[in-house]
Amino acid sequence: MNYENPLIVQSDRTLLLDVHAPLAEECRNALIPFAELEKSPEHLHTYRLSPLSLWNAASAGFSADDAVAVLEKYARYDVPQSIPQWIQEISNRFGTLRLIPGPEKETETKDKDGKPIIEKYLYLTAKTAPVFKEIGVNPAVKKYLCASTYVEPQGEDGAQKLLTPLTDDEKQYCFLLHLTDRGTIKQLLLQAGWPVKDEVVLQDGEPLDVSLREKTSSGKDLVIREYQRGAAHALVGDKGPGTGFGTIVLPCGAGKTVVGMTIMDMLKTSTLIITTNISAVHQWIDELLDKTNLTADQIAEYTGESKTIKQVTVATYQVLTWRPDKEGPYPHFSIFHERPWGLIIYDEVHMLPAPVFRVVAELQAVRRVGLTATLVREDHCEGYVFSLVGPKRYDVPWKELERDHWIATAECIEVRIDLPVSQEIDYAVATVREKHKMASQNVEKLPVVEEIINTHPEDKILVIGQYLEQLDQIAKKIGAPIITGKVPNAERDKIYADFRSGKIRVLVVSKVANFAIDLPDASLAIQVSGTFGSRQEEAQRLGRILRPKERTSRFYTLITRNTVEEEFGSNRQKFLAEQGYQYRIVRYSPGCEL
Repeated sequence: MNYENPLIVQSDRTLLLDVHAPLAEECRNALIPFAELEKSPEHLHTYRLSPLSLWNAASAGFSADDAVAVLEKYARYDVPQSIPQWIQEISNRFGTLRLIPGPEKETETKDKDGKPIIEKYLYLTAKTAPVFKEIGVNPAVKKYLCASTYVEPQGEDGAQKLLTPLTDDEKQYCFLLHLTDRGTIKQLLLQAGWPVKDEVVLQDGEPLDVSLREKTSSGKDLVIREYQRGAAHALVGDKGPGTGFGTIVLPCGAGKTVVGMTIMDMLKTSTLIITTNISAVHQWIDELLDKTNLTADQIAEYTGESKTIKQVTVATYQVLTWRPDKEGPYPHFSIFHERPWGLIIYDEVHMLPAPVFRVVAELQAVRRVGLTATLVREDHCEGYVFSLVGPKRYDVPWKELERDHWIATAECIEVRIDLPVSQEIDYAVATVREKHKMASQNVEKLPVVEEIINTHPEDKILVIGQYLEQLDQIAKKIGAPIITGKVPNAERDKIYADFRSGKIRVLVVSKVANFAIDLPDASLAIQVSGTFGSRQEEAQRLGRILRPKERTSRFYTLITRNTVEEEFGSNRQKFLAEQGYQYRIVRYSPGCEL
Protein backbone atom coordinates (compact mmCIF):
# COMPACT_ATOMS: atom_id res chain seq x y z
CA MET A 1 0.00 0.00 0.00
CA ASN A 2 1.38 3.37 -1.06
CA TYR A 3 -0.91 6.36 -0.39
CA GLU A 4 1.19 8.61 -2.65
CA ASN A 5 0.47 6.47 -5.71
CA PRO A 6 -2.31 7.84 -7.95
CA LEU A 7 -4.13 4.72 -9.18
CA ILE A 8 -6.89 2.66 -7.59
CA VAL A 9 -7.43 -0.60 -9.48
CA GLN A 10 -10.87 -2.15 -8.96
CA SER A 11 -12.08 -5.69 -9.58
CA ASP A 12 -14.72 -4.52 -12.10
CA ARG A 13 -11.80 -3.49 -14.40
CA THR A 14 -12.18 0.20 -13.74
CA LEU A 15 -9.16 2.29 -12.81
CA LEU A 16 -9.51 5.46 -10.72
CA LEU A 17 -6.78 8.06 -11.23
CA ASP A 18 -6.32 10.65 -8.49
CA VAL A 19 -5.30 13.69 -10.56
CA HIS A 20 -3.84 15.45 -7.49
CA ALA A 21 -1.34 12.68 -6.68
CA PRO A 22 2.36 13.40 -7.41
CA LEU A 23 2.69 10.76 -10.15
CA ALA A 24 -0.71 11.39 -11.80
CA GLU A 25 0.63 12.75 -15.12
CA GLU A 26 3.25 10.02 -15.41
CA CYS A 27 0.59 7.39 -14.69
CA ARG A 28 -1.84 8.86 -17.24
CA ASN A 29 0.77 8.60 -20.00
CA ALA A 30 1.49 5.00 -18.97
CA LEU A 31 -2.23 4.12 -19.20
CA ILE A 32 -2.76 5.53 -22.72
CA PRO A 33 -1.56 2.42 -24.64
CA PHE A 34 -4.00 -0.01 -23.03
CA ALA A 35 -6.85 1.69 -21.11
CA GLU A 36 -9.81 3.87 -22.13
CA LEU A 37 -10.94 7.00 -20.30
CA GLU A 38 -14.63 6.96 -19.31
CA LYS A 39 -15.10 9.93 -16.95
CA SER A 40 -12.95 12.94 -16.15
CA PRO A 41 -14.41 15.12 -13.39
CA GLU A 42 -12.25 17.36 -11.21
CA HIS A 43 -10.62 14.88 -8.83
CA LEU A 44 -10.88 11.24 -9.95
CA HIS A 45 -10.67 10.14 -13.57
CA THR A 46 -12.18 6.75 -14.42
CA TYR A 47 -10.47 4.46 -16.94
CA ARG A 48 -11.66 1.05 -18.09
CA LEU A 49 -9.79 -1.97 -19.38
CA SER A 50 -11.48 -3.41 -22.47
CA PRO A 51 -10.65 -6.29 -24.82
CA LEU A 52 -10.19 -3.92 -27.79
CA SER A 53 -7.84 -1.62 -25.88
CA LEU A 54 -5.72 -4.63 -24.83
CA TRP A 55 -5.67 -6.09 -28.36
CA ASN A 56 -4.61 -2.75 -29.84
CA ALA A 57 -1.83 -2.66 -27.25
CA ALA A 58 -0.78 -6.24 -28.02
CA SER A 59 -0.64 -5.56 -31.76
CA ALA A 60 1.72 -2.63 -31.10
CA GLY A 61 4.01 -4.84 -28.99
CA PHE A 62 2.67 -3.78 -25.58
CA SER A 63 2.29 -7.07 -23.75
CA ALA A 64 0.01 -8.22 -20.94
CA ASP A 65 3.04 -8.21 -18.62
CA ASP A 66 3.68 -4.56 -19.56
CA ALA A 67 0.09 -3.63 -18.68
CA VAL A 68 0.19 -5.48 -15.36
CA ALA A 69 3.53 -3.85 -14.52
CA VAL A 70 2.00 -0.38 -15.03
CA LEU A 71 -0.90 -1.19 -12.72
CA GLU A 72 1.38 -2.60 -10.02
CA LYS A 73 3.80 0.33 -10.25
CA TYR A 74 1.16 3.05 -9.79
CA ALA A 75 -1.49 1.24 -7.68
CA ARG A 76 -2.27 2.79 -4.31
CA TYR A 77 -3.61 -0.52 -2.99
CA ASP A 78 -2.93 -4.11 -3.97
CA VAL A 79 -4.13 -4.93 -7.49
CA PRO A 80 -7.10 -7.36 -7.23
CA GLN A 81 -5.92 -10.85 -8.10
CA SER A 82 -8.52 -11.29 -10.84
CA ILE A 83 -7.25 -8.31 -12.89
CA PRO A 84 -3.77 -9.58 -13.96
CA GLN A 85 -5.34 -12.94 -14.69
CA TRP A 86 -8.03 -11.37 -16.90
CA ILE A 87 -5.50 -9.15 -18.68
CA GLN A 88 -3.33 -12.17 -19.48
CA GLU A 89 -6.30 -14.18 -20.71
CA ILE A 90 -7.71 -11.43 -22.93
CA SER A 91 -4.34 -10.25 -24.29
CA ASN A 92 -3.36 -13.83 -25.14
CA ARG A 93 -6.39 -14.13 -27.38
CA PHE A 94 -4.53 -11.93 -29.87
CA GLY A 95 -2.51 -14.49 -31.83
CA THR A 96 -4.54 -17.53 -30.77
CA LEU A 97 -6.16 -17.41 -34.22
CA ARG A 98 -3.89 -16.79 -37.20
CA LEU A 99 -4.52 -16.32 -40.90
CA ILE A 100 -1.77 -17.83 -43.06
CA PRO A 101 -1.35 -18.58 -46.77
CA GLY A 102 -3.31 -21.58 -48.03
CA PRO A 103 -3.31 -23.75 -51.14
CA GLU A 104 -4.35 -22.85 -54.67
CA LYS A 105 -6.82 -25.07 -56.52
CA GLU A 106 -7.96 -25.26 -60.12
CA THR A 107 -11.69 -24.77 -60.62
CA GLU A 108 -13.90 -26.10 -63.37
CA THR A 109 -14.55 -22.54 -64.52
CA LYS A 110 -12.41 -21.36 -67.45
CA ASP A 111 -11.09 -17.91 -68.22
CA LYS A 112 -11.39 -16.21 -71.61
CA ASP A 113 -8.32 -18.11 -72.85
CA GLY A 114 -9.85 -21.44 -71.86
CA LYS A 115 -7.54 -21.97 -68.89
CA PRO A 116 -8.88 -23.12 -65.51
CA ILE A 117 -9.39 -20.26 -63.03
CA ILE A 118 -7.20 -20.67 -59.94
CA GLU A 119 -9.04 -20.31 -56.62
CA LYS A 120 -6.85 -19.07 -53.76
CA TYR A 121 -7.42 -20.15 -50.17
CA LEU A 122 -6.23 -19.22 -46.70
CA TYR A 123 -5.84 -21.24 -43.53
CA LEU A 124 -7.35 -20.05 -40.26
CA THR A 125 -5.42 -21.84 -37.54
CA ALA A 126 -6.21 -22.20 -33.83
CA LYS A 127 -3.71 -22.98 -31.10
CA THR A 128 -6.05 -25.21 -29.09
CA ALA A 129 -8.88 -27.67 -29.68
CA PRO A 130 -11.46 -25.75 -27.55
CA VAL A 131 -10.99 -22.57 -29.59
CA PHE A 132 -11.12 -24.61 -32.81
CA LYS A 133 -14.43 -26.17 -31.68
CA GLU A 134 -15.88 -22.81 -30.55
CA ILE A 135 -15.14 -21.17 -33.90
CA GLY A 136 -16.51 -24.15 -35.80
CA VAL A 137 -19.95 -23.97 -34.17
CA ASN A 138 -20.35 -20.17 -34.37
CA PRO A 139 -23.38 -19.80 -36.72
CA ALA A 140 -22.21 -16.50 -38.24
CA VAL A 141 -18.69 -17.81 -38.89
CA LYS A 142 -19.09 -21.45 -39.86
CA LYS A 143 -20.70 -20.80 -43.25
CA TYR A 144 -17.35 -19.35 -44.38
CA LEU A 145 -15.28 -22.27 -43.03
CA CYS A 146 -14.64 -25.92 -43.69
CA ALA A 147 -12.43 -28.27 -41.69
CA SER A 148 -9.44 -29.32 -43.74
CA THR A 149 -6.25 -31.33 -43.76
CA TYR A 150 -3.32 -28.97 -43.63
CA VAL A 151 -1.07 -28.98 -46.70
CA GLU A 152 2.07 -26.83 -46.65
CA PRO A 153 1.32 -23.98 -49.08
CA GLN A 154 3.84 -23.65 -51.87
CA GLY A 155 5.06 -20.33 -53.21
CA GLU A 156 7.56 -19.61 -55.97
CA ASP A 157 10.44 -20.34 -53.61
CA GLY A 158 8.90 -23.29 -51.82
CA ALA A 159 6.85 -22.96 -48.65
CA GLN A 160 5.82 -19.39 -47.96
CA LYS A 161 7.46 -17.80 -44.96
CA LEU A 162 5.38 -17.32 -41.84
CA LEU A 163 5.86 -14.78 -39.07
CA THR A 164 5.88 -17.67 -36.58
CA PRO A 165 6.19 -21.34 -37.66
CA LEU A 166 3.06 -23.41 -37.14
CA THR A 167 2.93 -25.83 -34.26
CA ASP A 168 1.67 -29.37 -34.80
CA ASP A 169 -1.54 -28.42 -32.98
CA GLU A 170 -2.13 -25.49 -35.32
CA LYS A 171 -1.73 -27.78 -38.32
CA GLN A 172 -4.33 -30.06 -36.77
CA TYR A 173 -6.76 -27.31 -35.78
CA CYS A 174 -7.24 -25.32 -38.97
CA PHE A 175 -9.99 -24.28 -41.35
CA LEU A 176 -9.85 -23.54 -45.03
CA LEU A 177 -11.50 -20.37 -46.35
CA HIS A 178 -11.65 -18.44 -49.58
CA LEU A 179 -9.14 -15.62 -49.92
CA THR A 180 -12.02 -13.25 -50.76
CA ASP A 181 -13.58 -13.86 -47.32
CA ARG A 182 -10.47 -12.65 -45.49
CA GLY A 183 -11.89 -9.35 -44.23
CA THR A 184 -15.36 -10.70 -43.45
CA ILE A 185 -13.99 -13.52 -41.31
CA LYS A 186 -11.75 -11.13 -39.33
CA GLN A 187 -14.72 -8.88 -38.70
CA LEU A 188 -17.00 -11.72 -37.52
CA LEU A 189 -14.36 -13.28 -35.30
CA LEU A 190 -13.62 -9.96 -33.60
CA GLN A 191 -17.33 -9.67 -32.79
CA ALA A 192 -17.10 -13.16 -31.29
CA GLY A 193 -14.22 -12.03 -29.05
CA TRP A 194 -11.38 -13.58 -31.06
CA PRO A 195 -9.08 -11.08 -32.83
CA VAL A 196 -7.25 -12.64 -35.77
CA LYS A 197 -3.53 -12.16 -36.31
CA ASP A 198 -3.26 -11.79 -40.08
CA GLU A 199 0.07 -13.19 -41.34
CA VAL A 200 -0.67 -13.37 -45.06
CA VAL A 201 1.91 -11.40 -47.05
CA LEU A 202 0.33 -8.45 -48.86
CA GLN A 203 0.55 -8.03 -52.62
CA ASP A 204 2.87 -5.51 -54.21
CA GLY A 205 0.98 -3.01 -56.32
CA GLU A 206 1.99 -1.07 -59.39
CA PRO A 207 5.53 0.32 -58.92
CA LEU A 208 5.90 4.09 -58.65
CA ASP A 209 9.12 6.06 -58.33
CA VAL A 210 8.08 8.33 -55.46
CA SER A 211 10.54 9.78 -52.97
CA LEU A 212 10.67 12.62 -50.48
CA ARG A 213 12.63 15.70 -51.47
CA GLU A 214 15.61 16.90 -49.45
CA LYS A 215 14.22 20.42 -49.82
CA THR A 216 10.62 21.50 -50.32
CA SER A 217 9.62 23.29 -53.51
CA SER A 218 10.05 26.58 -51.63
CA GLY A 219 13.70 25.72 -50.85
CA LYS A 220 13.31 24.84 -47.15
CA ASP A 221 15.02 21.75 -45.73
CA LEU A 222 12.55 18.88 -45.38
CA VAL A 223 13.14 17.34 -41.95
CA ILE A 224 11.24 14.19 -41.05
CA ARG A 225 10.73 14.14 -37.29
CA GLU A 226 11.80 11.10 -35.32
CA TYR A 227 8.25 10.15 -34.32
CA GLN A 228 7.03 10.56 -37.93
CA ARG A 229 9.72 8.21 -39.17
CA GLY A 230 9.00 5.83 -36.27
CA ALA A 231 5.29 5.77 -37.15
CA ALA A 232 6.04 4.96 -40.79
CA HIS A 233 8.46 2.16 -39.86
CA ALA A 234 5.93 0.71 -37.40
CA LEU A 235 3.49 0.37 -40.29
CA VAL A 236 5.78 -0.85 -43.07
CA GLY A 237 7.98 -3.12 -40.92
CA ASP A 238 10.13 -5.49 -42.97
CA LYS A 239 7.37 -5.83 -45.63
CA GLY A 240 6.94 -9.44 -44.50
CA PRO A 241 4.01 -11.32 -42.94
CA GLY A 242 1.90 -9.34 -40.49
CA THR A 243 3.15 -5.93 -41.68
CA GLY A 244 1.86 -3.24 -44.02
CA PHE A 245 -1.52 -2.50 -42.44
CA GLY A 246 -2.70 -0.62 -39.37
CA THR A 247 -3.58 2.71 -37.84
CA ILE A 248 -1.32 5.61 -36.87
CA VAL A 249 -2.62 7.84 -34.05
CA LEU A 250 -1.05 11.30 -33.83
CA PRO A 251 -2.48 14.68 -32.70
CA CYS A 252 -3.79 17.22 -35.18
CA GLY A 253 -0.88 19.44 -36.17
CA ALA A 254 1.71 16.69 -35.66
CA GLY A 255 2.16 16.07 -39.39
CA LYS A 256 0.17 12.91 -40.20
CA THR A 257 0.32 13.84 -43.89
CA VAL A 258 4.12 13.68 -43.71
CA VAL A 259 3.83 10.20 -42.15
CA GLY A 260 1.66 9.13 -45.09
CA MET A 261 4.18 10.48 -47.60
CA THR A 262 7.05 8.78 -45.75
CA ILE A 263 5.20 5.46 -46.09
CA MET A 264 4.76 6.17 -49.82
CA ASP A 265 8.51 6.82 -50.08
CA MET A 266 9.25 3.48 -48.37
CA LEU A 267 6.84 1.40 -50.47
CA LYS A 268 7.22 3.20 -53.85
CA THR A 269 3.89 2.05 -55.22
CA SER A 270 0.71 3.44 -56.76
CA THR A 271 -1.35 5.02 -53.97
CA LEU A 272 -5.01 5.84 -53.36
CA ILE A 273 -5.61 8.50 -50.68
CA ILE A 274 -9.11 9.02 -49.29
CA THR A 275 -9.91 12.05 -47.15
CA THR A 276 -12.84 14.02 -45.76
CA ASN A 277 -13.55 16.91 -48.15
CA ILE A 278 -12.41 18.70 -51.29
CA SER A 279 -10.32 21.26 -49.38
CA ALA A 280 -8.43 18.36 -47.77
CA VAL A 281 -7.96 16.78 -51.23
CA HIS A 282 -6.35 19.98 -52.48
CA GLN A 283 -4.12 20.17 -49.39
CA TRP A 284 -2.90 16.60 -49.95
CA ILE A 285 -2.09 17.38 -53.58
CA ASP A 286 -0.26 20.59 -52.61
CA GLU A 287 1.75 18.68 -49.98
CA LEU A 288 2.67 15.91 -52.43
CA LEU A 289 3.89 18.45 -54.99
CA ASP A 290 5.77 20.41 -52.30
CA LYS A 291 7.50 17.51 -50.55
CA THR A 292 7.89 14.66 -53.07
CA ASN A 293 9.28 14.25 -56.55
CA LEU A 294 5.80 13.61 -57.97
CA THR A 295 4.63 15.91 -60.75
CA ALA A 296 1.14 17.29 -61.35
CA ASP A 297 0.50 14.87 -64.22
CA GLN A 298 1.04 11.90 -61.85
CA ILE A 299 -1.61 13.02 -59.30
CA ALA A 300 -5.36 12.96 -59.85
CA GLU A 301 -8.35 14.33 -57.98
CA TYR A 302 -11.44 12.12 -57.67
CA THR A 303 -14.22 14.28 -56.23
CA GLY A 304 -17.64 15.64 -57.15
CA GLU A 305 -15.85 18.23 -59.29
CA SER A 306 -13.25 16.07 -61.07
CA LYS A 307 -13.10 12.31 -61.60
CA THR A 308 -9.76 11.19 -62.96
CA ILE A 309 -7.54 8.32 -61.84
CA LYS A 310 -3.75 8.35 -62.02
CA GLN A 311 -0.80 6.68 -60.25
CA VAL A 312 -1.61 8.73 -57.14
CA THR A 313 -5.29 9.56 -56.72
CA VAL A 314 -6.83 11.61 -53.93
CA ALA A 315 -10.56 11.07 -53.34
CA THR A 316 -13.23 12.02 -50.77
CA TYR A 317 -15.34 9.68 -48.65
CA GLN A 318 -18.34 11.70 -49.82
CA VAL A 319 -17.96 10.83 -53.50
CA LEU A 320 -17.34 7.15 -52.70
CA THR A 321 -20.57 6.87 -50.70
CA TRP A 322 -22.73 8.70 -53.27
CA ARG A 323 -25.35 6.64 -55.09
CA PRO A 324 -28.25 7.68 -57.32
CA ASP A 325 -30.68 5.31 -55.60
CA LYS A 326 -30.96 4.93 -51.82
CA GLU A 327 -31.11 1.13 -52.16
CA GLY A 328 -28.81 0.84 -55.17
CA PRO A 329 -25.08 0.15 -55.54
CA TYR A 330 -22.29 2.67 -54.96
CA PRO A 331 -20.97 3.35 -58.48
CA HIS A 332 -17.72 4.98 -57.35
CA PHE A 333 -16.57 1.94 -55.37
CA SER A 334 -15.08 0.85 -58.70
CA ILE A 335 -12.15 3.21 -57.99
CA PHE A 336 -10.75 0.58 -55.61
CA HIS A 337 -10.27 -1.80 -58.54
CA GLU A 338 -9.35 0.68 -61.31
CA ARG A 339 -5.61 0.29 -60.73
CA PRO A 340 -3.40 -2.26 -58.98
CA TRP A 341 -3.04 -0.05 -55.91
CA GLY A 342 -0.10 -0.92 -53.68
CA LEU A 343 -1.15 1.40 -50.83
CA ILE A 344 -4.41 2.92 -49.62
CA ILE A 345 -4.28 5.80 -47.13
CA TYR A 346 -7.45 6.39 -45.13
CA ASP A 347 -7.06 9.94 -43.84
CA GLU A 348 -9.09 10.72 -40.70
CA VAL A 349 -9.89 6.99 -40.51
CA HIS A 350 -12.20 7.51 -37.53
CA MET A 351 -14.57 9.11 -40.09
CA LEU A 352 -14.54 6.09 -42.42
CA PRO A 353 -18.21 5.75 -43.47
CA ALA A 354 -19.96 2.48 -42.65
CA PRO A 355 -20.68 1.59 -46.33
CA VAL A 356 -16.96 1.74 -47.10
CA PHE A 357 -16.27 -0.99 -44.53
CA ARG A 358 -17.82 -3.46 -46.98
CA VAL A 359 -15.35 -2.66 -49.73
CA VAL A 360 -12.48 -2.40 -47.23
CA ALA A 361 -13.23 -6.01 -46.27
CA GLU A 362 -12.50 -7.00 -49.89
CA LEU A 363 -9.16 -5.18 -49.97
CA GLN A 364 -7.25 -7.19 -47.41
CA ALA A 365 -4.39 -7.95 -49.82
CA VAL A 366 -3.52 -4.27 -50.25
CA ARG A 367 -1.19 -2.40 -47.89
CA ARG A 368 -3.23 0.20 -46.04
CA VAL A 369 -2.88 2.78 -43.30
CA GLY A 370 -5.42 4.74 -41.29
CA LEU A 371 -4.34 8.18 -40.07
CA THR A 372 -6.22 9.78 -37.17
CA ALA A 373 -5.93 11.94 -34.08
CA THR A 374 -8.32 9.70 -32.17
CA LEU A 375 -9.67 6.19 -32.70
CA VAL A 376 -12.86 7.20 -30.88
CA ARG A 377 -15.97 6.61 -32.99
CA GLU A 378 -19.36 7.69 -31.70
CA ASP A 379 -20.98 4.77 -33.63
CA HIS A 380 -18.77 2.33 -31.65
CA CYS A 381 -17.26 0.87 -34.86
CA GLU A 382 -13.66 1.01 -33.58
CA GLY A 383 -13.62 -2.77 -33.96
CA TYR A 384 -14.21 -2.47 -37.70
CA VAL A 385 -11.18 -0.18 -38.01
CA PHE A 386 -9.15 -2.70 -35.97
CA SER A 387 -10.14 -5.74 -38.04
CA LEU A 388 -10.36 -4.24 -41.56
CA VAL A 389 -7.91 -1.32 -41.75
CA GLY A 390 -5.65 -2.68 -39.05
CA PRO A 391 -4.79 -2.36 -35.36
CA LYS A 392 -3.08 0.62 -33.80
CA ARG A 393 0.60 0.52 -34.74
CA TYR A 394 1.81 3.81 -33.30
CA ASP A 395 0.56 6.33 -30.76
CA VAL A 396 2.17 9.30 -28.99
CA PRO A 397 0.59 11.19 -26.06
CA TRP A 398 -0.38 14.73 -27.08
CA LYS A 399 1.33 16.27 -24.06
CA GLU A 400 4.59 14.53 -24.96
CA LEU A 401 4.62 16.27 -28.35
CA GLU A 402 3.63 19.54 -26.68
CA ARG A 403 6.58 19.16 -24.27
CA ASP A 404 8.93 18.71 -27.24
CA HIS A 405 7.38 21.73 -29.01
CA TRP A 406 6.10 19.71 -31.98
CA ILE A 407 2.57 20.96 -31.29
CA ALA A 408 1.44 24.16 -29.60
CA THR A 409 0.86 24.55 -25.89
CA ALA A 410 -2.89 24.87 -25.43
CA GLU A 411 -5.18 26.14 -22.69
CA CYS A 412 -8.81 24.92 -22.60
CA ILE A 413 -11.46 27.21 -21.10
CA GLU A 414 -15.14 26.35 -20.62
CA VAL A 415 -17.28 29.48 -20.27
CA ARG A 416 -20.67 28.82 -18.65
CA ILE A 417 -23.40 31.28 -19.60
CA ASP A 418 -26.91 31.66 -18.16
CA LEU A 419 -29.98 30.90 -20.25
CA PRO A 420 -32.23 33.97 -20.63
CA VAL A 421 -34.99 33.94 -18.00
CA SER A 422 -37.58 34.30 -20.77
CA GLN A 423 -36.60 30.85 -22.16
CA GLU A 424 -36.46 28.87 -18.91
CA ILE A 425 -40.06 27.54 -19.08
CA ASP A 426 -39.78 26.64 -22.78
CA TYR A 427 -36.54 24.81 -21.99
CA ALA A 428 -38.09 22.90 -19.07
CA VAL A 429 -40.85 21.34 -21.23
CA ALA A 430 -38.73 20.67 -24.35
CA THR A 431 -37.46 17.27 -25.56
CA VAL A 432 -33.77 16.41 -25.08
CA ARG A 433 -33.00 17.26 -28.72
CA GLU A 434 -34.86 20.57 -28.47
CA LYS A 435 -33.10 21.35 -25.17
CA HIS A 436 -29.72 20.77 -26.78
CA LYS A 437 -30.56 23.05 -29.70
CA MET A 438 -31.97 25.76 -27.42
CA ALA A 439 -28.94 25.67 -25.11
CA SER A 440 -26.49 25.58 -28.03
CA GLN A 441 -28.07 28.62 -29.72
CA ASN A 442 -28.35 30.67 -26.55
CA VAL A 443 -28.33 34.31 -27.77
CA GLU A 444 -26.27 35.31 -24.71
CA LYS A 445 -23.28 33.61 -26.36
CA LEU A 446 -23.00 36.34 -29.02
CA PRO A 447 -21.71 39.15 -26.75
CA VAL A 448 -19.29 36.65 -25.15
CA VAL A 449 -17.87 35.81 -28.59
CA GLU A 450 -17.38 39.53 -29.25
CA GLU A 451 -15.70 40.05 -25.87
CA ILE A 452 -13.24 37.16 -26.40
CA ILE A 453 -12.33 38.46 -29.87
CA ASN A 454 -11.79 41.99 -28.57
CA THR A 455 -9.75 40.72 -25.59
CA HIS A 456 -7.29 38.88 -27.85
CA PRO A 457 -6.37 41.32 -30.67
CA GLU A 458 -3.11 39.51 -31.50
CA ASP A 459 -4.71 36.11 -32.16
CA LYS A 460 -6.00 34.62 -35.39
CA ILE A 461 -9.39 33.29 -34.40
CA LEU A 462 -11.78 30.54 -35.53
CA VAL A 463 -15.41 30.63 -34.38
CA ILE A 464 -16.73 27.08 -34.77
CA GLY A 465 -20.30 25.82 -34.44
CA GLN A 466 -22.97 23.35 -35.40
CA TYR A 467 -26.04 25.46 -36.21
CA LEU A 468 -25.95 27.53 -39.41
CA GLU A 469 -28.49 30.13 -38.26
CA GLN A 470 -26.39 30.80 -35.15
CA LEU A 471 -23.19 31.05 -37.20
CA ASP A 472 -24.82 33.46 -39.68
CA GLN A 473 -25.86 35.73 -36.79
CA ILE A 474 -22.34 35.67 -35.33
CA ALA A 475 -20.68 36.33 -38.71
CA LYS A 476 -22.92 39.37 -39.32
CA LYS A 477 -22.45 40.63 -35.76
CA ILE A 478 -18.63 40.53 -35.88
CA GLY A 479 -18.29 41.25 -39.62
CA ALA A 480 -16.34 38.08 -40.41
CA PRO A 481 -16.52 35.75 -43.44
CA ILE A 482 -18.26 32.40 -42.95
CA ILE A 483 -17.60 28.94 -44.39
CA THR A 484 -20.39 26.33 -44.39
CA GLY A 485 -21.28 23.42 -46.66
CA LYS A 486 -23.17 25.84 -48.89
CA VAL A 487 -20.05 27.84 -49.79
CA PRO A 488 -18.58 26.73 -53.17
CA ASN A 489 -15.23 24.97 -52.89
CA ALA A 490 -13.35 27.61 -54.90
CA GLU A 491 -14.63 30.32 -52.56
CA ARG A 492 -13.73 28.20 -49.49
CA ASP A 493 -10.17 27.77 -50.71
CA LYS A 494 -9.87 31.54 -51.30
CA ILE A 495 -11.16 32.37 -47.79
CA TYR A 496 -8.79 29.81 -46.22
CA ALA A 497 -5.91 31.34 -48.22
CA ASP A 498 -6.84 34.86 -47.03
CA PHE A 499 -6.89 33.60 -43.42
CA ARG A 500 -3.44 31.98 -43.82
CA SER A 501 -2.00 35.14 -45.40
CA GLY A 502 -3.36 37.40 -42.64
CA LYS A 503 -5.93 39.28 -44.73
CA ILE A 504 -8.58 37.82 -42.43
CA ARG A 505 -8.09 37.64 -38.65
CA VAL A 506 -11.41 36.07 -37.64
CA LEU A 507 -13.19 33.30 -39.52
CA VAL A 508 -16.55 31.66 -38.75
CA VAL A 509 -16.75 27.97 -39.74
CA SER A 510 -19.28 25.16 -39.49
CA LYS A 511 -18.42 21.49 -38.97
CA VAL A 512 -17.00 21.35 -42.54
CA ALA A 513 -13.78 22.68 -41.00
CA ASN A 514 -13.57 19.97 -38.32
CA PHE A 515 -11.25 17.79 -40.35
CA ALA A 516 -8.04 17.93 -42.37
CA ILE A 517 -7.93 21.72 -42.79
CA ASP A 518 -4.48 23.25 -42.39
CA LEU A 519 -4.69 26.73 -40.85
CA PRO A 520 -1.26 26.88 -39.18
CA ASP A 521 -1.51 30.39 -37.73
CA ALA A 522 -4.85 29.90 -35.97
CA SER A 523 -4.14 30.37 -32.27
CA LEU A 524 -7.58 30.76 -30.70
CA ALA A 525 -10.83 28.85 -31.26
CA ILE A 526 -14.28 29.67 -29.89
CA GLN A 527 -16.62 26.69 -29.95
CA VAL A 528 -20.20 27.97 -29.72
CA SER A 529 -22.02 24.67 -30.35
CA GLY A 530 -21.25 21.05 -31.16
CA THR A 531 -22.59 17.63 -32.08
CA PHE A 532 -24.11 16.46 -28.79
CA GLY A 533 -21.30 14.74 -26.82
CA SER A 534 -18.86 13.97 -29.67
CA ARG A 535 -15.38 13.35 -28.25
CA GLN A 536 -13.79 13.08 -31.68
CA GLU A 537 -15.21 16.47 -32.69
CA GLU A 538 -13.76 18.09 -29.56
CA ALA A 539 -10.33 16.65 -30.34
CA GLN A 540 -10.49 17.71 -33.98
CA ARG A 541 -11.57 21.25 -33.13
CA LEU A 542 -8.78 21.72 -30.63
CA GLY A 543 -6.51 20.36 -33.35
CA ARG A 544 -7.28 23.35 -35.57
CA ILE A 545 -5.06 25.50 -33.28
CA LEU A 546 -2.27 23.03 -32.43
CA ARG A 547 0.20 23.85 -35.19
CA PRO A 548 3.46 24.78 -33.40
CA LYS A 549 3.81 28.49 -32.68
CA GLU A 550 5.45 30.81 -30.18
CA ARG A 551 2.25 31.81 -28.38
CA THR A 552 -0.04 29.65 -26.24
CA SER A 553 -3.17 28.57 -28.11
CA ARG A 554 -6.55 28.93 -26.42
CA PHE A 555 -9.65 26.80 -26.93
CA TYR A 556 -12.87 28.34 -25.62
CA THR A 557 -16.07 26.33 -25.33
CA LEU A 558 -19.27 28.27 -24.61
CA ILE A 559 -21.76 26.22 -22.57
CA THR A 560 -25.24 27.17 -21.32
CA ARG A 561 -25.23 26.61 -17.57
CA ASN A 562 -27.59 24.10 -15.91
CA THR A 563 -28.65 22.56 -19.24
CA VAL A 564 -27.99 19.31 -21.13
CA GLU A 565 -25.13 21.16 -22.80
CA GLU A 566 -23.13 20.83 -19.57
CA GLU A 567 -23.55 17.05 -19.62
CA PHE A 568 -22.72 16.75 -23.32
CA GLY A 569 -19.77 19.10 -22.84
CA SER A 570 -18.37 16.87 -20.10
CA ASN A 571 -18.54 13.85 -22.41
CA ARG A 572 -16.93 15.80 -25.25
CA GLN A 573 -13.93 16.58 -23.07
CA LYS A 574 -13.14 12.96 -22.16
CA PHE A 575 -10.59 12.26 -24.88
CA LEU A 576 -8.69 15.49 -24.30
CA ALA A 577 -8.72 14.90 -20.54
CA GLU A 578 -7.17 11.49 -21.22
CA GLN A 579 -4.38 13.29 -23.07
CA GLY A 580 -3.77 15.56 -20.08
CA TYR A 581 -5.69 18.72 -20.99
CA GLN A 582 -7.45 20.49 -18.12
CA TYR A 583 -10.49 22.72 -18.66
CA ARG A 584 -10.57 25.95 -16.70
CA ILE A 585 -14.20 26.70 -15.82
CA VAL A 586 -15.41 30.32 -15.96
CA ARG A 587 -18.93 31.34 -14.96
CA TYR A 588 -19.53 34.31 -17.21
CA SER A 589 -20.51 37.72 -15.97
CA PRO A 590 -19.78 41.06 -17.71
CA GLY A 591 -16.20 42.10 -17.02
CA CYS A 592 -14.99 38.68 -15.84
CA GLU A 593 -11.54 37.51 -16.92
CA LEU A 594 -11.70 35.43 -20.12
